[in-house]
Amino acid sequence: MAGRIREEDIAEVREKARIDEVVSSYVTLRPAGGGSLKGLCPFHDEKSPSFHVTPSRNFYHCFGCQEGGDVLNFLMKIDGLTFVEAVERLADKYGVQLRREEGDVLDDRPKGPARARLIEAHRVAQEFYAGHLAAPDAVEGRRFLDERGFDQESAARFGIGFAPRDGESLLTHLRQRGFHDEETVAAGLVAIGRSAYDRFRGRLLWPIRDASGDTIGFGARRIFDDDKIEAKYLNTPETPIYKKSQVLYGLDLARRDIGRSSQAVVVEGYTDVMACHLAGVTTAVATCGTAFGDDHARVLRRFLHDHEEFRGEVIFTFDGDAAGQKAALRAFGGDQNFVSQTYVAVEPDGLDPCDLRIQKGDAAVRELVARRVPLYRFVLSNVVAKYDLDRADGRVDAVREGARLVSSIRDKSKVDAFARELAGMVGVDIEEARTEVRRAANRRPAPAQPDRRAATAAASEAPATPRQQLPDLRDPRFSIEKETLKLVIQHPAAVGRSAVDVDGDDFTHPTYRAVWQLVSAAGGPPAAANEPAWAGRLRDAATDPAVSSAIAALAVEPLLTAKEPDHTYVAAHVYRLQELTASRRIADLKSRLQRTNPVEQATEYNRMFGELVALESHRRNLRERAVGAS
Repeated sequence: MAGRIREEDIAEVREKARIDEVVSSYVTLRPAGGGSLKGLCPFHDEKSPSFHVTPSRNFYHCFGCQEGGDVLNFLMKIDGLTFVEAVERLADKYGVQLRREEGDVLDDRPKGPARARLIEAHRVAQEFYAGHLAAPDAVEGRRFLDERGFDQESAARFGIGFAPRDGESLLTHLRQRGFHDEETVAAGLVAIGRSAYDRFRGRLLWPIRDASGDTIGFGARRIFDDDKIEAKYLNTPETPIYKKSQVLYGLDLARRDIGRSSQAVVVEGYTDVMACHLAGVTTAVATCGTAFGDDHARVLRRFLHDHEEFRGEVIFTFDGDAAGQKAALRAFGGDQNFVSQTYVAVEPDGLDPCDLRIQKGDAAVRELVARRVPLYRFVLSNVVAKYDLDRADGRVDAVREGARLVSSIRDKSKVDAFARELAGMVGVDIEEARTEVRRAANRRPAPAQPDRRAATAAASEAPATPRQQLPDLRDPRFSIEKETLKLVIQHPAAVGRSAVDVDGDDFTHPTYRAVWQLVSAAGGPPAAANEPAWAGRLRDAATDPAVSSAIAALAVEPLLTAKEPDHTYVAAHVYRLQELTASRRIADLKSRLQRTNPVEQATEYNRMFGELVALESHRRNLRERAVGAS
């Protein structure tokens, strides 16, 4: 078996893999000051960015969910990779030759085929399919593309291919390239019946790529009338690397422009994405055989930089038919997933972007997006349009149905504005609309309440082993401890010998004390002016996840000063930290003195009193030195 990857090669991967480049494939990052970047966390849903990346130390940390680490940890977490897979992926990307120790056996191999093998199988398959688009039996596929205005250059840009009709061509090709059937089946490229066979046969294929550009699946379009599978589109089934509810077609091409413009255009199909991009709407994406859902919204928000401080745009394009209106209602139901403004772009003649480009040209596609209208207005207009507003009962019914829709939105700050819009559309008094909205809200079923007796019983049966709850690291009581450790981790050379007299007792939070113990165990802060691996070494040495997370946070959180910290700045923090320790000892000593009888325990009382005087003098000296250093 292959041995362990050599430590020096892993260190080289960490050094060469720029964490801001890697993270930017998944999250839109913007400058946050102090050499740090920030964006919306990809690991939990949030509206204000708390995810920080510090390239100089190759670290990331989310101050919301406390996820953090280096570039390898990020890939392992976001793509579900093992440590070895993350190292191998980055080594391949940044040109690092990995060597392995003889005799060591890797103990962290995943069950089933490695993700890297599934990605590689898709890369080989995509090249195979693209090559067959020029084959004689793909003439129908080429005609399909040509009729929709997509030439050879467009097909190459989007990686379109053709699956041969015989049903075993890809299987044979993959076997020749060294892939086992277990891998190709797990990848969703091959199916198993009486024997193995190609999943896609005689179809035009669009490669579906993740945000980083890796092909993870395919969308297959029916082009032959005698195709035994009547479904117009077939997609790759759910696999370890392809989850349709979390994938947006075209995101690899659109993500940079989405981040740059804070606008995303959501269309309904692969050809619509192509038409938009070719027409100059380069922020277009589409779902893959499923309705736009909450997971899709979370993916988009990461690239939109969608948060309370900044509002972008999400524009949905729907057909003007009943299905399109139903899709708009679904989108309205998920509208509160975005801080961004949501819009709808519908072509008056009911044309989708692909047909619109064919019939009216690129400019018409751009104009379609420019003519967008607010999503809520579009939905309410469709509701109101069902009723005869010239009749009193029609107006009443329109207001009632519209009120049910308005009362269902999760962001209650928008309710009154939507009620006003509804009143204006129907032509009724605003108070009448508000009253109906309140009635609709009161008629909505209350959330199911848990059975209190069952909950009490379950609680009584639960094992009584409460875990100690540690104080919040952000508590102001620990601010000096935190700032001092930030200096130790971010600017170890500036700390130098200032930290010689610091010890574990100076840190009252158990987590910060554990961080300092790791610093001490490493021989103290390194003297090198620039050692990006320093924080990584500390984090690797941590065995407690809470300590590991704290180190990541300390490595990326900006200092309270915008200037480069020098020895004097560091000394002020160290003196202040030691002053707080002296204050705690004084408080403890005073408490003991109050409990000591000065007559019956005169010797002990006088000893402690002398110690108290010395401590008070020591504290005053530390305060003066801290002020002088400041």
